[in-house]
Amino acid sequence: MSFATADLCDAHEDQLALGTLRVLEPVFHLFSRPECFSGAAVTLKVFEDNALVRATLEEQGENRVLVIDGGGSLRCALLGGNLAQIAEQNGWAGVVINGCVRDTLELNDANVGVAALATCPRRSPKLGAGERDVPVQLPGALVRPGDWIYADLDGVLVANTALT
Repeated sequence: MSFATADLCDAHEDQLALGTLRVLEPVFHLFSRPECFSGAAVTLKVFEDNALVRATLEEQGENRVLVIDGGGSLRCALLGGNLAQIAEQNGWAGVVINGCVRDTLELNDANVGVAALATCPRRSPKLGAGERDVPVQLPGALVRPGDWIYADLDGVLVANTALT
């Protein structure tokens, strides 16, 4: 599926005004081959621990988008090349991370969308702490499980329902 977030904003100005379509702050960058991705959100809240990220990506993605509130930490990466390959193999459409990624060349080789704040070469600990399927506050918008995510080179949108 190909789309442009700018076109979606133009076509759904009424939803923007109502708050049923929200735009994340322009702090997210794409680190993936796909230049756009979308799907229903699965949410995680973790901090400098990616064990729950891996466990979730090992499940069937069903073209959903994993939205991770990593607390905005820039001290370690929550996703790298190995997890991107797992996400691709299991049918995830993409991952949006309020935090860092690593292995950017490997991320670009995987056919799964990845948007994050920045890169950091340090891997995260794997303690298993965190919460799943909870509302998460990302810069600019609250994301609830089941919300729809649309991401491209211009930004990331959050919609209460799928946009047509």
